[in-house]
Amino acid sequence: MAKLKFRTVILSDIHLGSGGCQIDAVNDFIRHIRCEKLILNGDIIDTWALKRNGVWTKQHSRFVRQVLKKIEKDNTRVIYLRGNHDDVLDRFLPMSFAGIHIVRQHVHRTSKGDYLVLHGDVFDAITTHMTWLAKLGDIGYTLLLEVNKWYNKWRTWRGKEYYSLSAEIKARVKGAVSFISSFEDALVNIAKDKGYYGVICGHIHTPANKMLGEVHYLNSGDWVESLTALVEFPDGRIEVLNYVDFKQMLEVKRQERKARKLARIVSLPERQIEEAGESQPLRPEATSAAPIPEAMYHS
Repeated sequence: MAKLKFRTVILSDIHLGSGGCQIDAVNDFIRHIRCEKLILNGDIIDTWALKRNGVWTKQHSRFVRQVLKKIEKDNTRVIYLRGNHDDVLDRFLPMSFAGIHIVRQHVHRTSKGDYLVLHGDVFDAITTHMTWLAKLGDIGYTLLLEVNKWYNKWRTWRGKEYYSLSAEIKARVKGAVSFISSFEDALVNIAKDKGYYGVICGHIHTPANKMLGEVHYLNSGDWVESLTALVEFPDGRIEVLNYVDFKQMLEVKRQERKARKLARIVSLPERQIEEAGESQPLRPEATSAAPIPEAMYHS
């Protein structure tokens, strides 16, 4: 099975247990990656939704099993940072079990410098000081997602592309824009004061990769709407990777493997070629596969 290999993968805001969780996409993503470190940066399990009669299916359990499998078979180091939706973990922190380290914050070291990693909800005044209002807002967001789902079914029927109501609100409503800006500034200031090269967070469901002054600000987005992760390449470069681009890169990887397999068979003696052909039909179109840059992936 083809897999994309990275030094580090960072996921946040999966919201397992909520109706908005894009579980099929995140399961497909986690199944086809290999990494030395996996950082689960908060709101992985949505206990708020589960308390409101949320949904937990076999697919949600499958995600948990795949993470444990990476620890066992790939020797992946897993860091789980608590978020506001999984704040039930507060009473147990810090804690380690089965190869998973559960903490409030983490320092991620790279060749460029150290990054402060935290979910980010502590810089959200409403989440921190007015939990009841944050939970009320979460109910409103859930309803908005439900409306958005039916609206996009209508758009699909009309032959139109996906449209995110919440993303539009974030981009157009002055209060939302101001909140995101203040959130980013607060995180950047704390990272700067503590001497970190960058800061990595989640929480606001808005993926980002930018320099704010001297601080590298990164947000991993979410697996409810944006379907994004942060990935670190062997050279220390960290980028936002969305699910659509991930699928395209994975297909290139598959085609490259087919091309290499074909090249090996072609170089075999005639008798071995015949035997290989009987057990595995060749596909000529595989020779057209585009190679993946060596700097980006390992074979």
